[in-house]
Formats: sequence, structure tokens, C-alpha cells
Amino acid sequence: MAHATRRLTSKPTFRGAGLAALAVLPLGFLVVFFAWPVAAIIGRGFGSGGVGTAIGDPLTWKLAGFTVASAGVSTIVAVLAGLPVAFLLARVRLPGVSLVRTLVLVPFVLPTVVVGLAFRALWPDGGLLPLVLANAFFNVAVVARTVSGLWSHLDPRTVDAARALGASPWRAFRSVTLPALAPAIASSAAVVFLFCATSFGVVLILGGAKYRTLETEIYLRTVQLLDLSGAAALSLVQFAAVVAALVVGALARRRRENAVRLRSRSETARRPRGGEWWAVTAGLAVIALLMTPIVALLIESVSTSDGWSLAGYEALAGQGSRNALQVSGWDAASMSLRTAFDATTLAMIVGVLASVVLVALRRTPGRLARGMGETMDAALMLPLGVSAVTVGFGYLVTLDALPGDLRTSPLLVPLAQALVIIPLIVRMVLPVLRSVDVRLRQAASTLGASPGRVWREIDLPLTARSLVAAAGFGYVVALGEFGATSFLARPDAPTLPVAVATLISRPGELNNQMAYAACALLMIVTVVAVVLIDRFGAVRGQNSVGEF
Repeated sequence: MAHATRRLTSKPTFRGAGLAALAVLPLGFLVVFFAWPVAAIIGRGFGSGGVGTAIGDPLTWKLAGFTVASAGVSTIVAVLAGLPVAFLLARVRLPGVSLVRTLVLVPFVLPTVVVGLAFRALWPDGGLLPLVLANAFFNVAVVARTVSGLWSHLDPRTVDAARALGASPWRAFRSVTLPALAPAIASSAAVVFLFCATSFGVVLILGGAKYRTLETEIYLRTVQLLDLSGAAALSLVQFAAVVAALVVGALARRRRENAVRLRSRSETARRPRGGEWWAVTAGLAVIALLMTPIVALLIESVSTSDGWSLAGYEALAGQGSRNALQVSGWDAASMSLRTAFDATTLAMIVGVLASVVLVALRRTPGRLARGMGETMDAALMLPLGVSAVTVGFGYLVTLDALPGDLRTSPLLVPLAQALVIIPLIVRMVLPVLRSVDVRLRQAASTLGASPGRVWREIDLPLTARSLVAAAGFGYVVALGEFGATSFLARPDAPTLPVAVATLISRPGELNNQMAYAACALLMIVTVVAVVLIDRFGAVRGQNSVGEF
């Protein structure tokens, strides 16, 4: 009897030890390559004694106010634009809806320099309006795909009942549908606000010297003014806003998950009727507006003062006017491809392990396990909201303490890019792993399969397509990462987005044409990749953007 008791109690112990071993790598990566560099920069800022002064400076709060206000307006625009598209994806059965599902995802993964130049093609002088619209442009997909995931689970008979009782279409939507969608809207809005508040490349290109946010001011004070105390103070203010957004997003996401679990998915898409055509028209109009900057960028890439020309594309074989670059445009493109591959490999290892741990903690009974899972989940999202410049500068002041001095390693940029895409991969992989029927895993364990074999025989075959899609998605995002890369990439080994930023900062029409041509190539590669990812990784009921 005692032997049987020891055997029964040893399994949870082994499970706990196994979970701890799996969690070491993702948590260790987060500590070494995120928490340590950020803490080092903030510590240096406090050490210089100027953080209190910087926090008390009215300029700090003016920047914070503008950051929050502009991000808030962009979030409102993204939500208003995303709702009709969500209706189109969730409720409408018409030819071309699958194409809409793919097209709405394209802006979300476009490199920030591409979007910045695309909007500059429409507004050459930049300004506040294009800045707000560009940030909203990025994030319509988050709202549309997240809200449509819940909307597709809602029973349409509740709306029909309200209409039968005399409610107008607008009142039925306002009193029945909108409250039911509130968890998904709040969840997506929190993430959109997070992305907008930490936007870097778009603000740098469109805002110029007149419109500065916390993110661009941190860059200015760190790189150009070497004002570490000011940068540390701004980082603290930004971090507080990020944590608040993450808390709101986590609470809303939990409500959305509960709402989905309470409803069984059924086929609710049908041909629109009556006033629903107005919502369809609005959704298609949003898609057309999303494509407008992309078309403008393509046109600008072949436009010169002398008419249509491919001079910008041809010049990519060189270094630009007056050797603006130290390498050719094609060398920069090759560097981007190699760096993105390394970053994606690192991110997939860390992200998948983290997702496995989070799923195991969620399935473990007890408040402690659930609390640990929620804490780890929130920690994995933090890199999305902390200044990439702060992280990059932190690398330069800390990583020499590690064996091999990573500051001179070609892995420096991939490490920073991996940190950015790990949260996205976790958000894509996590819901897929959670959807695996636990009874299949229990049956395999009962038949004597080890945890590793259960993963190989059960989890991996069921999630393989989504894992490949997550890897492709991460690769596309890494390909266009600009924030940390702009700070860490060496002039003789720039990525293509960094080369674009260098070209547009130098005078000469040829440099400008090269920049637009490079952005067009990045955009084409991104669009093709998104189409393949969406087709290959599509699983019925699965959100391609992930569990935001």
C-alpha cells in the first residue's frame, strides 16, 4: 500500500519537475535578454541622479500625454474600422470573403518603414493625421480577426428575436450584439493601444521633429543626447502605461475566452439581407482604404521627375547616390533574410516551449498553477511594450559580461528581433495547443507513452500546420523589424529596413527612389508570405492573428 502511495504521488512531483525544466529556457531567455538589459539602463539612469528631475519636467508629461492621446485616437479609429470587417468575416457568405480575410492581415505584418513611406507617398509633409491613420492602419487586423472569432460563436437567433419584438437593426446591434462582443472589443483595443503607444518607425518618418512620442524621445535622448537619466525616466513612464494596457488586455482576454467556451461554434455565415448590406459595404470600403497606401507606395517606387522609371530598382545593385550605404541594397536584403531566419529559429524554440508550459499550467488544478501561468503569460508580453531602443542600448552595456561578448556577435540583432516576435508566436501557438483534446493525451499516457512521446504522437501532428504558420508569421515580422535593429545593426551589415531609413535621410532623388523600391520589395515579399501562411496555416475556427 505504501509502495502504491509513493507511486501515485511521484507522478505529480515528476510533472512539476518537468514543467520547471521546460520553463527554464523561456524564462531564462526573458531574464537575460530582456529584464537584465532594461534594468541596467534604468539603473544607470537612476545612478546619474537625474530621473527625479526628468519625471518632474513638464515636457515628460507633455510627451506622455501626446503618446496616450494619439494612441487612443488611433485605437478608436482601428476599432471603428475593424468592426464592419469583423462582421464580414464572421457573418457573411459571399465570394471573396476568404480574400478579405487575407488582405486585412497584410497591413499588420508590413514593416514600419514600409508603412511610413507608404503614408508619406500620400502625405509628403507628414503630420498628425497620417501618423494617427498609419498606426490605425497597422492594427485593423487585430480588431477584425479577434472580434470575428467571438462573433462567429454568437447565436443569430437572439438578434432575430429582438427584431421580431420591434427593435431596429441598429438597436438590436447596440442592445444584443455589442454587449456580447464587448470582451473581444476590449481585448483587441488594449493590444492595439499597446502597439500604437510603442510605435517607432511610423512616428519617426511621419512625425518628424514636431510630433514626438515617448518611444522616439527615448531614442533621441539615448542615441543623440546620451541623456540616460531622461531616457530612464521616460522608460518608466512608458512601462507604467504598458503594464496598465497588459492588465486590461489580460482581463478582457479572460472574459472573451469564457464567452467563447460558453458557446458552441455553429455555421452562422449567410448571404446578407436588408440593412446588413450597409455593414458589408462599410467592410469592403475599409479594405479598399487599407489597400490605398500600398498602391500609392508601388506607384511612387516607379515615379521619377522624368516620368515612369525602374531606376530605383536598378540602383539597388549599388550603394546609392554619394555612397549613402556602405553595402549594396541587395546585400542589405540578403542580411535581412539571414537575420530573420536566425531570429525566427530562436523565437520558435522559446515561444513553443513557453506555450507548452502555459498550457500545462492551465491544465494543472489549483490556484497556484493558474496564477503562475497568468504571471508568465503577462511577462512574455512585456517585450512588446518596452522601448526597443532601451533594450538595444541595454544589450550594449550588459552583454559583454556573457561569454564571448555578444555585442560583437552576428547574433546580436537576431536576439533583439526574437525578443519582439516571441510574444506574437506565443499568442498564435497557445490557443492551438489548448485546443488539443486532453482525453487523447490521457489515453496515450494510460497506454504507457512518455510525455515526450505524447507530444510527438498527439500534439505535434495536430498542431504542425499552425506551428509552420507561426514560424512564417514570425519570419515576416522579423524581416521588417526596425526599432531595435536600427540601434544594433552595424553600418557595414544593415538590414533592408535600416538601409531604407538611411536612404531617406540622405539627399538625392536616386536615394529616395531606392528607398521606395526597397520598400516595395519588402511589401511584395510580405504579401506573398501572408497569403501562403493564411492558406497553409488556416484551421477551422482558428484566428490567424492569434489569441490577442
